[in-house]
Amino acid sequence: MRVNEIFVSLQGEGHFTGKPSIFLRLSGCNLQCPFCDTDHSAGTPMSEDEIAESIAAYAPRHVVITGGEPSLFLTGSLVDKLHALNKFVAVETNGTHPLPQGVDWITLSPKFPFFATPQAAAAAQIRIPRCHELKAIFISTETFSAHEAALRSIPADNYYVQPCHTPNDQQNKAIIADAVKWCINHPQWSLSLQTHKLLGIP
Repeated sequence: MRVNEIFVSLQGEGHFTGKPSIFLRLSGCNLQCPFCDTDHSAGTPMSEDEIAESIAAYAPRHVVITGGEPSLFLTGSLVDKLHALNKFVAVETNGTHPLPQGVDWITLSPKFPFFATPQAAAAAQIRIPRCHELKAIFISTETFSAHEAALRSIPADNYYVQPCHTPNDQQNKAIIADAVKWCINHPQWSLSLQTHKLLGIP
């Protein structure tokens, strides 16, 4: 499979914020989200054994497999190899493809609200039965409220709104303030911040 990067940092968002983690970023995605900050054309071909060997060199037990869209490439055999290293395997996915058995934690970030045409929205529909945490990107109360019912219909143990990060600091502050108000008024949602960007770490 094609690997964009393997690195160690703190999990910056969601349920495990602050958790020392090994990040395995795979290259390639089936969607083209307007706010995506990942170069999907980059990547180095690596075998599963090479990936496992690289991950084994790092101390944290928590492994986060992200992308791109990892469900396009992740195999049960790689999950098994990571479990053999006593690693906890978490996956961040857009939910449009099934995941292999054995994943310990599924973070689902639905993207269907961001596609205007019926064809594009259909390609972004959720095709996994449930997740441990649903992390919904928040741009404004107006746009979020239009899709909130559909997002809440997806079975999840935890529901998070995550303010969309933009290049404009003032706009970011406004989006965060709006997201905070949303959570206060809709307490079934919790706030997830991209703390790694606030801290200036990978």
